[in-house]
Amino acid sequence: MTVLNVRDFDPAAARRLVTEGMPAPLARALAARGITSVAQTRLMLEGLLAPAELSHVDHAAALLADAIEADARLLIVADYDCDGATACAVGIRGLRAMGARVDYLVPNRFEYGYGLTPEIVDLAAAGGAEKQPHLLITVDNGIASVEGVARAHELGMSVLITDHHLPGAVLPAAACIVNPNQPGCGFPSKHLAGVGVMFYVLLALRAELRSRGKFDIATQPRLDHLLDLVALGTVADVVRLDNNNRTLITQGLQRIRQGRLHAGIAALFQVAGKDARVAQARDLGFAIGPRINAAGRLTDMTVGIECLITDSFERAVELARQLDQLNRGRRDIEGDMQLDALAALEHADVESRSTICLYDESWHQGVIGLVASRVKEKYHRPTIAFARGADGELRGSGRSIDGVHLRDTLDLVTKFDSSLVRRFGGHAMAAGLTMPFESYERFVSAFESATCDSCDRSLFERSVTTDGPLAAGELVLSLIEAIDSHVWGQGFPAPLFDNEFVVIEQRLVKDRHLRLVLDLDGRKIEAIWFARTEQLPRTVRLAYRPAFDEYMGTRRLQLVIEHAAL
Repeated sequence: MTVLNVRDFDPAAARRLVTEGMPAPLARALAARGITSVAQTRLMLEGLLAPAELSHVDHAAALLADAIEADARLLIVADYDCDGATACAVGIRGLRAMGARVDYLVPNRFEYGYGLTPEIVDLAAAGGAEKQPHLLITVDNGIASVEGVARAHELGMSVLITDHHLPGAVLPAAACIVNPNQPGCGFPSKHLAGVGVMFYVLLALRAELRSRGKFDIATQPRLDHLLDLVALGTVADVVRLDNNNRTLITQGLQRIRQGRLHAGIAALFQVAGKDARVAQARDLGFAIGPRINAAGRLTDMTVGIECLITDSFERAVELARQLDQLNRGRRDIEGDMQLDALAALEHADVESRSTICLYDESWHQGVIGLVASRVKEKYHRPTIAFARGADGELRGSGRSIDGVHLRDTLDLVTKFDSSLVRRFGGHAMAAGLTMPFESYERFVSAFESATCDSCDRSLFERSVTTDGPLAAGELVLSLIEAIDSHVWGQGFPAPLFDNEFVVIEQRLVKDRHLRLVLDLDGRKIEAIWFARTEQLPRTVRLAYRPAFDEYMGTRRLQLVIEHAAL
């Protein structure tokens, strides 16, 4: 059963927003999210947190400035998702603009696993002394790479870690670590994505080089040119959208809409059939990001990074088409794996459990995170999907629900039995792990126990928070336009309204989606519920988002249904 709860809001703040020109439904929604004036929604670059608040960023800037002055060889070690790819592209573009001699290495996740492993360090050093980098720079990884950093030291390389993942009990002995989540860091935005961390390092580096006289305000590189990449990585990594992250995304989207975007992002918009001039955060999250991610899921991220660092639009289109093809293949694989997962759960007693673990010998380890996400959404349980790696060990990718901190739960599992998990890491809502194949059944039991011991059972009853009902007259196109002018996402959810409707008509479209005609106080309204085939009762309370339905250049309003109080 799904329970719909209405979000509280400050009536005084809502009234003020209305007097400042905000539509009343949006004013109520924003007031419920802590917004009290229109000025708070403008999200200008001047409002970004200062780089100096990020621990050790000045040290990182000095390390990089010294390396640039010495013409040292720098090597960025990237991650294999969109955040890692954009962080790498931001690093390559920003460092080269400031005179650095820098290249990148992106590991194949199936051969080398995650993070700066000793094997990846050996690969970086494989070119011999004349080509070996002096400084390794991790982006979107490294905070758990204790052994990899030690190996780099053995080979005479220094390491600068830039990451945002939660640290373990022991930090790597790197020359410098920049991570808002490391112990002692007072940076207020703990949800900065990996690409955001790299952007902040570049801001500090530019200031350091400016202080050394390399350039002045007039001649310094324009780092705001990188904000389309920062916005893409931040949205795609589904980090919490605090004020700082929303500012980065807002500014990046403005550049994209104005045509001031990099060739690779322009090409990805083109192959995705999206108009960059009206780009929304959801386009980055659901159209552009998945095409970048497809490279890391099925092969390695080289194609994605090359697409983001080329300045040739023709070359970018060629690479974007390759990414699009990979994404089509990913969807086919994912579809088959989802069917396997749902079939495995069809007769399982999911309601009596707090967690779900799934494994299939045939599954592709690059896609298990997507399967875990779909199963989690359907059953509202923390879910980990597993696949067998080339080394015979299991790779797991998990997704969680609000209130169940997945990374901390995995930490509890290791405290139950330190032999169960070889490596793990991640965040509250997503995490990954590696473990011996023979540990699977014991892990399933330990994961269930750790979750039950640390969480209230009420968390597993699906509860959806809405922004309350709308009057029939409030459902207008201008409301959708006003909503779309803001950045929404994790931690700052888009408005979701709910009303009691009379169902006048309902029919299936393409045997997959439920098309509806609803009555709200005598007004007939078109609606659609994607990926639902079950019929609704005649009178039903529905949670929905108003959206544009565009056909042959004409816009009309429709409701996108997301939940029903059934």
